[in-house]
Amino acid sequence: MERLTDQAALHLHHARARRRPALFLREVIRDEVQERLLMVNRTFTAPLVVTAFPDLWPDMPHAAPSDTLALPEHGYDLIVLDMVLHWANDPVGMLVQAQRALRPDGLLLAPLFGGQTLAELRAALAEAEVAISGGLSPRVLPMGEIRDLGALLQRAGFALPVADSIPFTVSHPHLFALAADLRGMGEQNALAARLRRPTPRAMFLQAAAIMDDRFSVDGKIQSTFDVVFLTGWAPAPSQPKPLRPGSATHHLSAVLPTPPQPEVDVAPKMAD
Repeated sequence: MERLTDQAALHLHHARARRRPALFLREVIRDEVQERLLMVNRTFTAPLVVTAFPDLWPDMPHAAPSDTLALPEHGYDLIVLDMVLHWANDPVGMLVQAQRALRPDGLLLAPLFGGQTLAELRAALAEAEVAISGGLSPRVLPMGEIRDLGALLQRAGFALPVADSIPFTVSHPHLFALAADLRGMGEQNALAARLRRPTPRAMFLQAAAIMDDRFSVDGKIQSTFDVVFLTGWAPAPSQPKPLRPGSATHHLSAVLPTPPQPEVDVAPKMAD
């Protein structure tokens, strides 16, 4: 399998971000995860969060993210994959590992970036790079669409899979402030196919001008972060199962109200 992510570079980015963090968006995502857990009528006694930023989760045991999660089989009743799945070289494989590490009827929550995340930055960088160098290089991680991301849960064997998303719009005074926050989140370019030579500053200046011109409101550039939340349960005999096709005992018309019949005005025929 061709590598998408340079894991060594990603770990270096995370280490640098922990020294000079800008984790406001990660904090919002963590709070959303915790709210969702409160809505689950369950007490979790063996939780685990897979995260590069354990200080955000002081009350939960944690493991470092990796393409290979060395987790004990059936060791947990809750696993949170904290913003790691979009960087995985094999996201289905990571989900399979998490599913095996869950006890029957254990819960997985996996927030990740998807959809239109950083669409504005991608457009500005692409246009500027074509204008300056005449070509394109991989600069922003490709993002999965919610339908495709939800299908990953089914492929990994999770029951009752759900995928939903929350879009966030973040404002910055200019592109270079956005880039600083991406570094502080550990979300800068760690693509395996990224350009390995320095980029001319003129390209970033032109991209900044495009952002100011097309994606700014009240003097601040706007950036979209589309956060997808994947939820699934490890299979268990006690879980509800869908009915087999053709097994229904009542017709749908028995429970739906009869719609009113339209009035039809029929004029009597006139004799010749």
